[in-house]
Amino acid sequence: MDPATCGACHPQQYEQWSGSMHAYASEDPLFLAMNQRGQEVAQIGPFCVNCHAPMAVRTRASSDGTNLASLPNALKGVTCYFCHVIDRATGAHDASVHLGEPALMRGPLTDAAPNSAHGSAYSTLHDRARLESASLCGSCHDIVNGHGAHVERTFAEWEESVFATSGGNTCGQCHMSQSAAPGPASSLPGAPLRNLHDHQFPGVDLALTDFPQADAQRQAVQSFLDTTLQTALCVRGLGAQASVFVVVDNVAAGHRWPSGAAQDRRAWFELNAYSAGVAIYQSGVAPVGASPADSDLWLIQDCLFDAQGERVDTFWDAATTDSNQLPGQLTFDANSPLYYRTHVTQSYPRSGQKTLSAYPDRVTLDVHLLAFPFELFEDLFSEPARLRLSAADVQALRAKLVPLDVGKQLEWTAAAAADTAHGGSVYFEQGVPVRCVTNTGLNAAADKQPAPVHANPACTP
Repeated sequence: MDPATCGACHPQQYEQWSGSMHAYASEDPLFLAMNQRGQEVAQIGPFCVNCHAPMAVRTRASSDGTNLASLPNALKGVTCYFCHVIDRATGAHDASVHLGEPALMRGPLTDAAPNSAHGSAYSTLHDRARLESASLCGSCHDIVNGHGAHVERTFAEWEESVFATSGGNTCGQCHMSQSAAPGPASSLPGAPLRNLHDHQFPGVDLALTDFPQADAQRQAVQSFLDTTLQTALCVRGLGAQASVFVVVDNVAAGHRWPSGAAQDRRAWFELNAYSAGVAIYQSGVAPVGASPADSDLWLIQDCLFDAQGERVDTFWDAATTDSNQLPGQLTFDANSPLYYRTHVTQSYPRSGQKTLSAYPDRVTLDVHLLAFPFELFEDLFSEPARLRLSAADVQALRAKLVPLDVGKQLEWTAAAAADTAHGGSVYFEQGVPVRCVTNTGLNAAADKQPAPVHANPACTP
């Protein structure tokens, strides 16, 4: 059950896993602080630790995760043993899986080499080429709380996307990239060559404490995010009647974006327009370590509401959710109307004046993603001693809580828009000229949908 034991024969997979968020799942101070708060105010029991340290719960070594620091490594995090001993999914969320024979490791091989360490068996749940393998990941990456609120929906979002159909992609195909060339999956002499799959599991989150493979994990997450969205930046109109709009398409997430614990995610778009070197419009600009707060802000997050309809920040209080996440792809067929349902657009300015004060000569677009909100962090860590931390510890954690940039900055100029050989385009909407740029190949002139909005005005930033 100890991952280090697995590492003796599978050193490459162990090294990759050891720096993953699966390995970090029960070490993460954000998880520990959130779980402790949940135990104190709502007695949530094993709700969090079911997924963050499942073997601790399965062996009854922990009932609520408050004693994780005293447990052996074999029971911490999402371990090799836990994933590879699962023989079936019994539900669609909340760690609904069944553990099979304890010495029989399941995987994607139909011809596993006999060995003295453990038995081996082929499993469709562990074969990333099989659509049903998504249910293995989905059992933890889909959460319904005690009030029936679907607070994390990544598996459900995947199921409603085109990626869940024949020709799509499973969780493993995206989050466990295949090596360029076959290699031995084991260090045992004579081990056959296999298609190897990365065990870093990059997504959104990163370790805030010193943790193995931190640089490699950050690089993997950044590379992963940089391929997720396609964007275009357009200026509509002429002279002082000009306005700006952004087109975004979630082409590669395989589910909505940013997904996961979206009540704790903060994704936003930073727009800056200039004329003669002077800023004439800004939205989404924030000082380092602070959240943007302008009235035109395009902020993507889930909002939670309790049974009385009041907005809450903690998942255990939620009775309903309200989301404005970017939708996932619905079809790969460019001739289908559904193909463009994920081309969402947002116009600027959004409130007050509807046009810029002058025609811009330069506009920039940046996309930012913060995995955990500053405000909730400060609330959870307001009393460091209760968490057995010092003020310096908390300050160090806070300093590492920084947003990631998603993709490269997109820059609009009239010259770039006229350069049709390199992503520029010019077209007309009801006789009004529209000049666009993209560095991801997005067709800005194609059909578009208004960006999703929250149903409840309490979600407006």
